[in-house]
Amino acid sequence: MILKGTKFQLKVWKYLKTIPKGQIRTYSEVAKAINKPKAVRAVANAIGKNPYAPKIPCHRVIRSDGSLGGYSGRGGINTKKKLLKLEGISI
Repeated sequence: MILKGTKFQLKVWKYLKTIPKGQIRTYSEVAKAINKPKAVRAVANAIGKNPYAPKIPCHRVIRSDGSLGGYSGRGGINTKKKLLKLEGISI
């Protein structure tokens, strides 16, 4: 699969692919993991523009307060809930 996006988006999406099935990260943790700890909002925007969901598992990223945040894939937040439940994660 050839990914198309900005350099920053590609960096975020590449990291998302490393999050193991059944685990979650926060937007802040993703920002720190890509060495951009102050870019939490930019990370959230990049994740929100992910056209490759769920192949690039953006559903595994939640808000720091434990709420789900958004989901850019088909079906929106309901699909995110279902995908997380299938992976054994209940939010």
